[in-house]
Amino acid sequence: MAVTARKLEHPPQVFTIGDLDALLREYLEPEQIAAIHEAYELGARAHEGQVRQSGEPYIHHPLAVAGILAEMHLDPQTLQAALLHDVLEDTQVTKEELAARFGEEVAEIVDGVSKLSQIEFSSYEEAQAQNLRKMIMAMANDIRVILVKLADRLHNMRTLDALPPAKRRRKARETLEIYVPIAQRLGMNRIRLELEDLGFEAYYPLRARVLRNEVKKARGHRKEIVKQIKTAIKRRLRQERLAGKVIGREKHLYSIYQKMRNKGLSFSEVYDVYAFRIVVSTVDMCYRVLGAVHNLYKPLPGKFKDYIAIPKSNGYQSLHTVLFGPYGVPIEVQIRTEEMDRVAEEGIAAHWLYKSDEESGTSAHQRAREWLREVLEMQRQAGNSQEFLENVKIDLFPDAVYVFTPKGRIIELPRGATCVDFAYAVHTDVGNHCVGARIDHRMAPLSTRLTTGQTVEILTAPGSRPNPSWLSFVATARARSHIRHYLKNLQEDEARQLGRRMLQTELRKLGLGPEVLEGERLEKALAVLKVPDLDTLLAEVGLGRRLVPLVARAFTGGGEAATRAASGEDVPLTIHGTAGMVINLARCCHPIPGDRIYGHVSSGRGIVIHRENCRNIAEFSKDPDKWLELEWADDVRGEFPVGVRVMLTNQRGALATIATEIANQGANIENVEMHDQDDRYVSLGFVITVRDRVHLARVLRRLRSIRHVSRVSRV
Repeated sequence: MAVTARKLEHPPQVFTIGDLDALLREYLEPEQIAAIHEAYELGARAHEGQVRQSGEPYIHHPLAVAGILAEMHLDPQTLQAALLHDVLEDTQVTKEELAARFGEEVAEIVDGVSKLSQIEFSSYEEAQAQNLRKMIMAMANDIRVILVKLADRLHNMRTLDALPPAKRRRKARETLEIYVPIAQRLGMNRIRLELEDLGFEAYYPLRARVLRNEVKKARGHRKEIVKQIKTAIKRRLRQERLAGKVIGREKHLYSIYQKMRNKGLSFSEVYDVYAFRIVVSTVDMCYRVLGAVHNLYKPLPGKFKDYIAIPKSNGYQSLHTVLFGPYGVPIEVQIRTEEMDRVAEEGIAAHWLYKSDEESGTSAHQRAREWLREVLEMQRQAGNSQEFLENVKIDLFPDAVYVFTPKGRIIELPRGATCVDFAYAVHTDVGNHCVGARIDHRMAPLSTRLTTGQTVEILTAPGSRPNPSWLSFVATARARSHIRHYLKNLQEDEARQLGRRMLQTELRKLGLGPEVLEGERLEKALAVLKVPDLDTLLAEVGLGRRLVPLVARAFTGGGEAATRAASGEDVPLTIHGTAGMVINLARCCHPIPGDRIYGHVSSGRGIVIHRENCRNIAEFSKDPDKWLELEWADDVRGEFPVGVRVMLTNQRGALATIATEIANQGANIENVEMHDQDDRYVSLGFVITVRDRVHLARVLRRLRSIRHVSRVSRV
């Protein structure tokens, strides 16, 4: 159903059912209007006696929400849900009653809009995150949920004055941080602009008042220039025999404020830009009009954007250009078709055509559903609601760059996105296994920020996996959630493997074999420890959340608790390496293969390995159950950091000589510190990586042979 573009006017002080009827008669049949009346009557009865903070009867709010949606010509089910959107939360009406009377669709929309009011949350932030999570999931089933919610928020913002100042600011911040970006993501520009200005005035009332006064003062000086430019554009279109409607656009307060703040501009620098929109009939006409205005005024280099060929993520299409106008003033011009103009203003509400088939509907609907699918994937992988909220906020600001795959596919990413973000946008497996990138056929680090027009190729390796350091530079919520999800699963898998080895080692000390980890004995131990399954138990042991001696004793069946293996000897746990996430080398003593070692079981980190002579081993006697005897495996491979102190006479080039010798011995320098002892001697502290004690001894021996070196020791 086509929608005539119209301005969302502020409703009268009291919006009545008669006002709603006047809007409905423009596009609905009498029987559809009657069904909406039935929803109004139920809502009025259910809310009878309830008043808003302003003192007016509560039913005025659902009526106003339905009016906002009726102005956008939405379907009868959405309007019924709007009239009933608060009954589940604030009245005795049940979801089953709604479904029986108005159908399952209406009941689901109302339920999706309702808050999680029956659950106690530890903080307002957690409640906000959980409510958004529920709403997003409901949107995935029926996108009309967010249309009702946005209209609900818009009317609440229009009537915000009735609330106390603290609550006004909180609602305004929530609107600017969550609902404005959602409206933008769904292409609902008209609602977004009003929410922005209302939120700005409530959150920064003094700044808004100053800006509004400045705009009023400046408006008078602009009228003549605007009229002159508009006349010149119309005349040039007539000369070229091009039909188009030219509209002068007024900048909104919040957009002026954002440009001033983000770009460090003064008010005059922002407000002296003159903005026009030219609406034509066809796509071909858009490009012809572009040529005409470029012939009228010179275009500003680098300021042309073609969102018709490459639409924005919310379906927005238009040509954007900036021109040098008369008197040197810059002119912003948007050129689009009538269809594009409707989509730009109403987004998914333009040409409302709701069908359950995901592939049906307009491109704006399809893009909205694609975004919702991505958000649902984030929801499934997020550790908690607040992490999900953080990811959604990151994803809601699509200031985009457009890059190409080697085969020419266009990938849209937010500004600041890196090669890792690109890899995850191509496919999750590509992201999980990426090891490098080529940008325009040249090798580049994975952390490189991408710019529009680049061609990016991702290099992968089957054995590679996400690096936790990627979280410090990725820009997309998709990449962030996938990295966190992978690392979380990886850590749990490594923890289970380590937990099994730790538990089997402890069981051997008690004279028990691995067979006790199955069958009836396992069931009894799990019941004693109150753990659902063996995998959970092993993960908790590996992560240090349960002490392994206590867990092992649960498998003894009572009488064997004091029984040791026949040999009477403790069996050390063998360490094969530290490449994982649950076995860590202590930084206090830098253990390396060949050292005698002990392990401290640290909750959440797994095992932290210390040298036998580390000062922290003194803690062993205070809590022996948290310490394990360890030994290095014979086949340990890898490089391990170790501290080395070198004392030498202060000579030019001495540091370079030592660094060269360390490199010649196959070791790598990770860090170096210099400490002047006196005028004659200097002390150098190195952290180098070696394979084992034998390799370290070879490095130290070579350093002692250098002239001017007086003492070398391991720290």
